[in-house]
Amino acid sequence: MSSSFHGLRTAIYFVDDLVKATDWYKGVLGIEPYFNEPFYVGFNVGGYELGLHPSDSRNDSQPNSVAVYWGVDNVQATYDSMIAAGATPHEVPNEVGGGIIVGMVKDPWGNSLGIIYNPHFVLAG
Repeated sequence: MSSSFHGLRTAIYFVDDLVKATDWYKGVLGIEPYFNEPFYVGFNVGGYELGLHPSDSRNDSQPNSVAVYWGVDNVQATYDSMIAAGATPHEVPNEVGGGIIVGMVKDPWGNSLGIIYNPHFVLAG
């Protein structure tokens, strides 16, 4: 049986101020959103979507139990730039084995934003 899963497509972050969050993520990511409407903002990050969604439509009936890590070339430098931009530390960059380095911050709206360098993971092209 073949898998019907094709990999990560979208990670959505809920924010209480979509305009401020859009500006913050534009600065942190260094790109403009490809989709920008009052109900949703989407950034194309290396072929994957980082979405911003107004928190007033969030369903809080279940706790957040997912950690999403975005691939970067230099975890420490990216972590430092996000902290400088107003994020708060959540998991300081550290090697977890095999040269894999992870770190995580909380964005100004309390969302976990993970970053990872994994020398073993290469996207099929």
